[in-house]
Amino acid sequence: MTKIPILATGLSGLVGTRISEILSSEYEFRDVSLTTGIDITDFEAVDKAVRESDSEVILHMAAKTDVDACEDDKILGDDGGAWRINVVGTDNIIACARKYGKRVIYVSTDFVFDGTSDEYHEDDLPNPVSWYGYTKHLGEEHLAESNVDFSVIRISYPYRNLFEPKKDFVHRIIDQFKKEGKIHALTDHIFTPTLVDDIATGLKVFLGRNLPGIYHLTGGSSLTTIDAVRTIAATYNIKCEIIPIDRATYFKDRAFRPFKLALKNDKISKLGITMSDFAQGLKTVKQQDS
Repeated sequence: MTKIPILATGLSGLVGTRISEILSSEYEFRDVSLTTGIDITDFEAVDKAVRESDSEVILHMAAKTDVDACEDDKILGDDGGAWRINVVGTDNIIACARKYGKRVIYVSTDFVFDGTSDEYHEDDLPNPVSWYGYTKHLGEEHLAESNVDFSVIRISYPYRNLFEPKKDFVHRIIDQFKKEGKIHALTDHIFTPTLVDDIATGLKVFLGRNLPGIYHLTGGSSLTTIDAVRTIAATYNIKCEIIPIDRATYFKDRAFRPFKLALKNDKISKLGITMSDFAQGLKTVKQQDS
C-alpha cells in the first residue's frame, strides 16, 4: 500500500514521536525540525520544505511548551524563544501553506484559557494568563485570519508509554514516587489528561478530511491533580505518601497556571472519535510499559 505523505513539525517530541509511530503504516511523515536541519523560524528553509513536499497537509505540532521557560522569555518579547518558535514559526507555516495551497492542522493547548470557568468548549473565548498560552493563542488567531484551510486541535496534558528523552507527567510522578517515597499533589487544580495514542487516532480523522475550525482532542475525564496522583499510584501498585498542597504554595515564584482546565470534547464525538478517561488510559500505558 502506498503511504500518504504528510509534512509535519514537532515529530521528534513527546507527542510527535508516538503519533508517527502509531500512524506510520499509513502515512509517510517528513519531519520539519532542527533534527532534520530545518529551523521553522527560518522562512526560506520552511518554504523549501513545503515547496518540495507532495503532502496536502502540514501537521504543525512544534512548539516551545515549557511554561516556566516561556514565562522567562516574556521579557525578551519577539526575540525570545517562545515568540520565535510559537509565533514566528507558526506564521512561516501559515505563509507557506497559503503560498502552496496546503491545509494546516495546528496542535494547540488548553492553556489558551484562563481557568476561571467550570468547563471549556471550543467556542468559549480564550484568555491566556501565561506567555506560553498567549503565544499559542496568537497562532490560533493568525490561522483564523489567514484564508488558509485549517483545523485547530487543542490537546491537554498528554501522556504515553515511557519515552526516555522527555518523560510525560505520569512517568515523572512515578519517578518521584520511587525516588522520594512521597509527593506533593495539588488539591485545587483541575486538568484533562490525554492519552497520546488517542490523539494519534483522532488526528487520523483530521488528516483524512478537511474539518475546519477548532476541536478539543482531549481526554474523556477531568480531575484534580491529587486524584490523578492517587490513580497513578493505584494503577502502578506503588505505596507512597501523597501530601495535599494548594496552588498558591506549589506555584510560588513560578509562571501562573490556569486553575480549572476541564476541556469538553463533545464536538469530536460527532466525528466518531472517542477518548479514554484517565483510569482507562493509564491501564493502556501500564501494559505498554510492561
